[in-house]
Amino acid sequence: MGVLDALVDLLEDSLARTRKRHKPMQKVQIKVKMDCDGCERRIRNAVSSMKGVRKVDINRKLSQVTVEGNVEAKKVLEKVKSLGKKKAELWPYVPFNVVPYPYAPQVYDKRAPAGQVRNPTQTLPSPSHERYTSMFSDENPNACTVM
Repeated sequence: MGVLDALVDLLEDSLARTRKRHKPMQKVQIKVKMDCDGCERRIRNAVSSMKGVRKVDINRKLSQVTVEGNVEAKKVLEKVKSLGKKKAELWPYVPFNVVPYPYAPQVYDKRAPAGQVRNPTQTLPSPSHERYTSMFSDENPNACTVM
């Protein structure tokens, strides 16, 4: 049995190496300004011709292109930029209820769609707010003694 097990292991290893790993199914959202039906049509045709794309949705009012399929976000973005849309970027907005401080200066954006804010990396409250809350703390030796 030792020889047979070794042969099976050898075959499994060789098959595992020859199989291509498929990219996972994902949804890529891109923000790109589209002025007319021609822009929309060019983007739809270029992106849908990419290998692995299953579905392309375009919302011109939000300037949003949504691509579903076995594709990489970076490649889709490069394809859109190659069409002359140099200001294209990955969709920068998230729903405001998932952000701890949605009205912080780095997050709030007047041009964002309704109910959405910019995706923050890490937003903290302003340092002045922190200073006021610790001003009357019992642990602060320089706190107000009038109390």
